[in-house]
Amino acid sequence: QLRLVESGGGLVQPGGSLRLSCAASGFTLDYTAIGWFRQAPGKEREGVSCISSSGTSTNYADSVKGRFTISRDIAENTVYLQMNSLLPEDTAVYYCAGARQCLTTIYYLDFGSWGPGTQVTVSS
Repeated sequence: QLRLVESGGGLVQPGGSLRLSCAASGFTLDYTAIGWFRQAPGKEREGVSCISSSGTSTNYADSVKGRFTISRDIAENTVYLQMNSLLPEDTAVYYCAGARQCLTTIYYLDFGSWGPGTQVTVSS
């Protein structure tokens, strides 16, 4: 059974950093692209970043380019999202999900096997 579980969220001050983890079970990352998404109250789920099944290609939403970095550890079967220079507008529940490939637009309807999410709150 395909399963993804996020962790690493929390409360951080503006300008701070967090690293989110997305642990996969029931499948290997070698054959699955993984995307990170976020959803703030009253807003649509937004694609943040994606890493290809080969791990050689990544893309980011314009709102996080230069601040967030996606990576993966095949041995741990885990994808990470390093978030630096956090802003209050980054506050949301963050989710990871799987897909066959990363497209230019990271659209939530192209992904499945969603994790339960982890809350990130950026506030002073």
